Amino acid sequence: MGCMPLVSSLQCCALINRTPRSLSPASSSPKKFGTKRLNLLCHGEGEALLSLWNLLGPVQRKGIVVCATGPDDSSSSTKIRSVRMFFYLAFIASGSIGALISLPRLFAALGHAPNASPVTEVLTGFGIDLVAVLIFVILYRSETKARDLQVAKLSREETLASLKIELRNKRVLSLGQLRGVARLVIVVGPASHIEEACRASEPYFSGLLERGIMVISFATDGQIPELNYASNISKEDESGSSSPQVDKLWRGTPIYTTEWTRWLTDQKQLANVPLDAPVYLSLRLDGRVRGSGTGLPPWGAFVAQLPPMKGMWSGVLDGMDGRI
Repeated sequence: MGCMPLVSSLQCCALINRTPRSLSPASSSPKKFGTKRLNLLCHGEGEALLSLWNLLGPVQRKGIVVCATGPDDSSSSTKIRSVRMFFYLAFIASGSIGALISLPRLFAALGHAPNASPVTEVLTGFGIDLVAVLIFVILYRSETKARDLQVAKLSREETLASLKIELRNKRVLSLGQLRGVARLVIVVGPASHIEEACRASEPYFSGLLERGIMVISFATDGQIPELNYASNISKEDESGSSSPQVDKLWRGTPIYTTEWTRWLTDQKQLANVPLDAPVYLSLRLDGRVRGSGTGLPPWGAFVAQLPPMKGMWSGVLDGMDGRI
């Protein structure tokens, strides 16, 4: 069953026989909707979901499929940044007005006008206003740069999500379709580098699979790398260059490589990395970039730092992908 969160926060509804019915969290009495299966759509904090659950009696709770979304960290940080930038502008305006007001007093003091304030006193106030304006201008510019970087990062990640790959079973998917399904590791470089990365991943094969790692290999020299593990080369399929065990981890290759090359070139230029340098890129379960670097991927660090996809820690630690 598919579901889609509502736009307004802390708002929920039930689809009963394909008819929307409003569920108000303020009510405390159980709602009776019969024994039909309910599809609940909820968007907001966990308290809203708990309130809805309490609205339903034991019978109505059976067979319910609930979809909930929590607060967006990026949205929250954007709101906080906007508030800071507003106050910075207010302080800049206040300091500028204070400095402008101090200018006539300063001219009067320098001209020894009657009843003029001492020059040192006026200069002190004028200097404080100028320093305050300078400090808040620097802070505002810093926030502006951080905002632009965040916007650029989100744009790059959305572009990355639209790039296409072909799986071993010839199925074509975009990277965005794998969000919540696998932690992607993209290995980019000549075929020899990819073969070396494949051999380096062999000691961590089981651990990488348990953590939902899926490797995408992009050979920049146009060659087809031979992906094999030393432990099962004898089991190599005669119809291909890779072994069945490797195919469980190294599961896809990019298609429409012009778009991939353009995206990777932009990232290397931003990071001041040579265009011909082999690199890796690791993604979180939600599709956001976790980390990147040159050379071989740190397979051991992935196994040591990422939680398994199944077991007692699954679900609880899904978002704690860290930075590798």
